[in-house]
Amino acid sequence: MRLGALPTLDADTAAALARDGHLLDSRPPAAYAGSADDATGGHIPGAHSLPGNENLREGYFEDDDTLRSRYAPYLTGAPVGAYCGGGVAATLDVLALSKLGVTAALYPGSWSQWITDPTRPIATGTARG
Repeated sequence: MRLGALPTLDADTAAALARDGHLLDSRPPAAYAGSADDATGGHIPGAHSLPGNENLREGYFEDDDTLRSRYAPYLTGAPVGAYCGGGVAATLDVLALSKLGVTAALYPGSWSQWITDPTRPIATGTARG
């Protein structure tokens, strides 16, 4: 892959990926779950909760076997993407998947962009919504 070739998503393609592929929410579980009265919490409907920081142990990536086991449900051949609060933490999922030979797209606008449009749906709770 060449510099600048990282596939990216916008809000519409992230929503479509949540329906038709695997969109990973890299934030902590509490942010993913949110609550019905907090517009800053929750997740893109259909996204899977998979905190990116859980790829690390003592500041280093887990070994490939551990990562492969963690990502196994999402290694189905369907497209994969990741987002977080502001587009930075999701890179831990994108990089971990890259270590496994999987190209994942990044939604750089992430949750902070998603919630700026009041017409976009927000799911709360621990289910994909």
